[in-house]
Amino acid sequence: MEKILQTAAANRQRALEIIRTLRLEEIWREAGADPRPVGSLRMGLLMNHRDIDYHIYSPVLRPEESFAVMARIAAHDRIRRVEYANLLDAPDQCLEWHAQYLDDAGELWQIDLIHMQAGSPWDGYFERVADRIAAVLTPETRNAILRLKYEMPEELHLPGIRYYMAVLRDGVRTREEFETWLAANPAEGIIEWMP
Repeated sequence: MEKILQTAAANRQRALEIIRTLRLEEIWREAGADPRPVGSLRMGLLMNHRDIDYHIYSPVLRPEESFAVMARIAAHDRIRRVEYANLLDAPDQCLEWHAQYLDDAGELWQIDLIHMQAGSPWDGYFERVADRIAAVLTPETRNAILRLKYEMPEELHLPGIRYYMAVLRDGVRTREEFETWLAANPAEGIIEWMP
């Protein structure tokens, strides 16, 4: 378990360094937006899937302004790829950006930037989910989540919320239990759950 805890701590440090190196938060703030970390980075549960998640809120959401900010981020020599989706007419009501960052160790990091209008139905929701999960974690449940994330094949790309629901809501502790739980609890789209 010590190796898993060390990996989680090291990944969090590397993620924070990437954020500083890219000036990610500063660049969005300079454009009048409010960037907020969400997901496993916010909760300290970053494991094998090197994923940095942000929700970004702007008073007025315009694709051209979002593109201008992403052009500044994409100009960094460590950014290898950027993808965009306009989901303003979907339940997400956002502009979705995915960037890949190549770190000093030669590993790719996924940076997910979900750009939304301030005051939208999702404004602050996932931040509250992350804060609530972090608040109810015990050393035992934290270890169970990290161990499951460590043991599951990386190519599955399971949303973190699936781990948190299984462990915190349904008492899952082992990989075998988790695989059974996944089969019995299929999920698509936005998962709305909070402990």
